[in-house]
Amino acid sequence: MPSPRIAIVGGGIGGLAAAAFLRKGGLPCVVYEQARELREVGAGVVVAPNAARLLRSLGVLDALLKSAVRLDTGWEFRRWQDGTVLSAEDLATRCEQLYGEHTYTAHRADVLDAVGRAVPEGAVRLGARVTGISVTGATATLAFADGAAAEADVVIGADGIHSAIRAALTEPVPPAHSGLSAFRALVQARHAPAFARRPAQVLWLGPGHHLVHYPVRAGEFINLVAMAPAGAYSTESWTATATVGELLAEFAGWDPRLTGLIQAAATPGRWALLDRQPLRQWSYGPVTLLGDAAHPMLPFFAQGTAQAIEDAAVLARCLTEDQADPAAALRRYEADRLPRATRLQEVSHARAHINHYPDGPEQRARDEAFATTDPLAANAWIYAYDPAA
Repeated sequence: MPSPRIAIVGGGIGGLAAAAFLRKGGLPCVVYEQARELREVGAGVVVAPNAARLLRSLGVLDALLKSAVRLDTGWEFRRWQDGTVLSAEDLATRCEQLYGEHTYTAHRADVLDAVGRAVPEGAVRLGARVTGISVTGATATLAFADGAAAEADVVIGADGIHSAIRAALTEPVPPAHSGLSAFRALVQARHAPAFARRPAQVLWLGPGHHLVHYPVRAGEFINLVAMAPAGAYSTESWTATATVGELLAEFAGWDPRLTGLIQAAATPGRWALLDRQPLRQWSYGPVTLLGDAAHPMLPFFAQGTAQAIEDAAVLARCLTEDQADPAAALRRYEADRLPRATRLQEVSHARAHINHYPDGPEQRARDEAFATTDPLAANAWIYAYDPAA
């Protein structure tokens, strides 16, 4: 029986991970990427144990670890005004013991490069922008901007938050404004204060705002991600920029150590955080969705990349085990993955409110809960997940 013809739309981390897991399962595929080169915008990502295990299973984790930073401390929550530590995870001694892997931070481009090592040469078609998809029976046909077309027995939409494949499958539902915008920036480590150079993921929490920082690129840079009220700002683009002054103004009055770190940043990116309701269905006949195309989530649990990699592993397993009926494999993939991804979307949505309490009774109750909760145990449902189970 010939293998199903599999097309992946999107050459980001999720799309390349799907290609890598399919190859591991003995299934060829073609990745169509609209850019002229494979590259990732943005800066840092957290590679939690659930993602690290899957990267190791692909044989690419060691390549990533040449530039990734292994964290000793994770989810270190600090008070905005004076840096008081409210809670912290002991990753150095407990993470591998509990979940079989450490937690790392890395530049997105380094993760993309590592995953790409497991994708066969020639499997990626660059400069291939998909403009439409049609389905006839069990066959899907992709239309491209240059007038070309390609048929496939399976199409995987891994084309991100503005997915053309999702738009073709589902009724358009305008996203809701979350009321927040995000800033991201890199600081050269030699210009960063010592507290920010530690192998730690640190979250500063304050009224209406929070800021996360951690080292990337073997400690060469400190990655900053900050959340602030959006006001009238509504641009949802990973290429839009702000100024250091604009970012600094959002954190006026915060601990001077933190504002000093912001002052050393390069030009920040800025984008509006738009909130999307979870989809009730991902798969339609021979077509399915993966990663942000299926379940875009607010970034408060740092699981966007990990969930795309999990999707890829489960999807490849389902297709490998049911090559004779790809549509059934896609339905099983959806049934396996949709509840978990939806739960993460929902808890990430709720976290936006919890992180930004103004000083007062709710803030004090939250801080007391941090002090008495073991975050590694509380998040076991995230980190212990095994896609092969």
